[in-house]
Amino acid sequence: MSFRTHLESVVNQVDGALACSVMGFDGISVETFQREEASELDLGGAWVEYANLLTQLRNAAEVLKTGAVSEVSVNSEKVLTVMRLVSPEYFLVLALRADGNYGKGRYVLRVTAPKVRAEL
Repeated sequence: MSFRTHLESVVNQVDGALACSVMGFDGISVETFQREEASELDLGGAWVEYANLLTQLRNAAEVLKTGAVSEVSVNSEKVLTVMRLVSPEYFLVLALRADGNYGKGRYVLRVTAPKVRAEL
């Protein structure tokens, strides 16, 4: 399967999902699937900033010896964002409408992450 197929599957399985992407910690998107309704949002720009935030959180967890970070969410007024680490270099990011199914989004990312890791 291609990355795009996995990402499209994630978006189609989760109510309220707007877009999903495989991102590198350098802020560069490997592949993205986005619904048309998300075109008014600058998700790519947000995800670049979140990649930086996720890097800082990973470093903090290492310094504090709390264990590896596996998932982070950022909940804002219009968009819920869930990030799930796939490997030391890549993570999945899912954007949902504020009323989207957050729990299902987390579950589907958890199940999809090993599939994406196998493709890397």
